Amino acid sequence: MNPTEPDAPDLDYAVADHVAVITLNRPHHKNAFTLEMVDAWADALRRAERDPDVRVVVVTGAGNAFCSGVDLDVFAERERTPWSEKTLLTNRIHQVAFAAEALTKPYIAAVNGVAVGAGMDMALMADIRIAAASARFSEGYVRVGLVPGDGGCWYLPRIVGTAAALRLLWTGDFVTADEALALGLVSAVHPDGELGSAVSAFAARLAAQPPIAVQLIKRAVREGERHDLRTALDLISSHQAVVTSTRDSQEAMAAFREKRPGTYTGR
Repeated sequence: MNPTEPDAPDLDYAVADHVAVITLNRPHHKNAFTLEMVDAWADALRRAERDPDVRVVVVTGAGNAFCSGVDLDVFAERERTPWSEKTLLTNRIHQVAFAAEALTKPYIAAVNGVAVGAGMDMALMADIRIAAASARFSEGYVRVGLVPGDGGCWYLPRIVGTAAALRLLWTGDFVTADEALALGLVSAVHPDGELGSAVSAFAARLAAQPPIAVQLIKRAVREGERHDLRTALDLISSHQAVVTSTRDSQEAMAAFREKRPGTYTGR
């Protein structure tokens, strides 16, 4: 994955073959983010959501790191009060979480190296995480006397369970890629040199599916996390009624019967 269309100096955004790739591009700082980067990150997710040509979104890091969290040197220069801290998180940094939550398309984190603190939280926002063998994860906030400021206490228990989440949050311990796989934190681990091609192949496979059905499946799963079974079944019956009326559904059925790949337009 080599995005070539810069969206911001420290964040690249490019679309090819229905896949949008967001690349955190501060490798000399292990992709620690600045305020301008998180603004661009949230904007990139919103842009991908609006673009009908985008069916899958991938986020990854340049160099040998995914994201080492907040650039503490940049943030140390700011005047800090309790109110300024809260509004900074809500109005700037948390906008990535809000944009990720609003994204109806598959969102994949290709974790190519360390994901620490807010960098790990950012990876948790994705629907699926796929890791390089050298990737390491840590909710390291407690080591510097902080609480997870970017959603870790919300995301992590939902992914690995309460007990495992509390252990990682309380200790700040690093987790290797293989340990993350055993915990269910990541879905797959690939050799470092093969991560990009493996994620590209998986993203292409998702992009080749009927996009409306893919998006409605994601919506049903996410809504199902919040509601009871009857509400979930009521929602899925509505989704089924909508999706069967689309041209893509008809094409998928024909392709299945004719034993050929389907061609989908998102209609």
